[in-house]
Amino acid sequence: MLLFIAPNAFSQQADDLLGVWFNQEKSAKIQIFKVGEKYDGKVIWLKEPMRDGEPKLDRENEDEDLRSRPIIGLEILKDFEFDDDEWEDGTIYDPKNGETYSCYITKEGDKLNVRGYVGIALIGRTSIWTKAE
Repeated sequence: MLLFIAPNAFSQQADDLLGVWFNQEKSAKIQIFKVGEKYDGKVIWLKEPMRDGEPKLDRENEDEDLRSRPIIGLEILKDFEFDDDEWEDGTIYDPKNGETYSCYITKEGDKLNVRGYVGIALIGRTSIWTKAE
């Protein structure tokens, strides 16, 4: 009987990442959603959505063709997979500097620990996101 219950409980835990989250500064809301078996996230709200009377754009992107993309609607989390108690092997894009980082996410209560890094996870930065719903 336990063999039939355990996979369901495991799936529910994996989907705990789903929903809308405030970034650490509470200047943006990110909606995390599932694509197949992976998790992605996009910006759905900005505290200050405008710059110089126009919607904020992805101006720092190293690809000039992408600099005209609005920040609202921009996918910043990509390809996370759930393994045991964390979401790993994904990337996070920071529109403030135009850089993409390796990333993993852990959850504690209504908070996410979002760790972006280059190379190894020890050399990185953790941002605490809180549930917005």
